[in-house]
Amino acid sequence: MSIVMLSLPEVKQKTENRPQECPYCQGATFQRWGKVIKPVRDNRYRKVTVYRYRCCHCKRTFRHYPVGIDRADQTERLRKLVAIFWVLGMSLRGTCLALSTFGVRLSHMSVWRDLQEQAEMLRKRRQWQGVRVLGLDGAYPLIAGKKRPVLIAVDLGNGQPMAIGQIDESNPQAVRRFLEPLVQRLGVSVIVTDDLASFRTVAGKLGLEHQVCQFHVRRWVGRTLYELKESIPEEWLWVLEEIKSLLAELAPTGKRRLFEIWKQIPERRFGQSGERSPLEQLRYLLIRLSEHWDSYRVFDWQKDVPWTNNGTEQAIGRMKIRSRTVRGYKSWAGMQSALLLTGSGLTW
Repeated sequence: MSIVMLSLPEVKQKTENRPQECPYCQGATFQRWGKVIKPVRDNRYRKVTVYRYRCCHCKRTFRHYPVGIDRADQTERLRKLVAIFWVLGMSLRGTCLALSTFGVRLSHMSVWRDLQEQAEMLRKRRQWQGVRVLGLDGAYPLIAGKKRPVLIAVDLGNGQPMAIGQIDESNPQAVRRFLEPLVQRLGVSVIVTDDLASFRTVAGKLGLEHQVCQFHVRRWVGRTLYELKESIPEEWLWVLEEIKSLLAELAPTGKRRLFEIWKQIPERRFGQSGERSPLEQLRYLLIRLSEHWDSYRVFDWQKDVPWTNNGTEQAIGRMKIRSRTVRGYKSWAGMQSALLLTGSGLTW
């Protein structure tokens, strides 16, 4: 039987050392200036001892809190425990009920504020960390009763969500406005996405390597080949099998081979309806795969680049599961917190 160990912040009932510097003037000499008994909300303690000190330099007094205690009524341990309960699937009121078994009474709005605090701490912690490979994908969560397009960025090195924006992934201008500050701040050099043209356009303008998710490529190519198999002339069926073989191998010479096959298929003009014939559809597929072949193989020469965008999909999946348990997000702030907290698992 597997056992899950959760490491929670330590909490002390009283301080075990003196302050190192004054919070106002950074002075280093103090006088003890009394003590207070502070009531706290915690699963173990109900009150702690807090000492006051007076700075000998600026003559101002301040409190020196024990480990795990700050100005809030709740200890750091309890606030972290609230977030863990919520990530595990409990509602706001369900979390309140669970905490009541420890003798701690909180309102559901206190739980909400704790979640926002933990999410903001995660956002600040990741704001300037370096990210080389960034996964991008769109989603359509339910916010305030309506489905809205969002774009989510995930660090594919550790699977941690980095940012979320109210952006339609098919709009290249909006995608660039969202991605450019992240590239400059985090040092991104590779993005991993699906095969949307908007991502390809933005990657080219920002000078980024672009790895297209192989799961998406093989899915839409396989569907296209299945449809063409029923309509193209029999003498060209070998082309479909060769495309399958090239995608399975992803050899460096695949780009040239696809182009050679493209030149063998006779070009035909569109009819009055403007619809492509089956052979024209096959020609378009060949030239599209040939032109974008390099973006399917970035993982081959950069070993830290994944060949799929599964890391981003997993973070979005956890956020969607949380959405179903709460019957849709009530606000944008709630969805952001859900992405940062549930999208990270319990690694925060």
